[in-house]
Amino acid sequence: MKYWLLKSEPETWSWEMQKKKGAKGEPWSGVRNHTAKQNMMAMKKGDLGFFYHSGDEKAVVGIVEVSGEYRPDPTDEKSIFGLVIVKAVKDMPRPVTLAECKANPKLAEMSLVNSFRLSVQPVREAEWKEICRMGGLK
Repeated sequence: MKYWLLKSEPETWSWEMQKKKGAKGEPWSGVRNHTAKQNMMAMKKGDLGFFYHSGDEKAVVGIVEVSGEYRPDPTDEKSIFGLVIVKAVKDMPRPVTLAECKANPKLAEMSLVNSFRLSVQPVREAEWKEICRMGGLK
């Protein structure tokens, strides 16, 4: 299993909206960055991801699971980019902010800390465990 971080502007697509989709999940579409595309192509069913609110909040607020692997994105008129399907798994008991991640030496090499603009990022297992710990998950 691999771990990921998926960013969304809460005004556009929030954690609450994601949770309302239930077990059916929702296509993670609209990604228009080639590195993010490659990350999505590497995602496998059952992989887990942090749901991250960007914008003013800048915090990990929940966990999603990949329930459908990479496929064409019908919102891409040029047919260059694709999407995955993700479903909400659980809330973070306490959101973990970007500032907290940057202040934690265990996360110094994390993509979120170093290339925080990328919308879909890989997360190392040790980083995953540390953010879960920080957010109150075991």
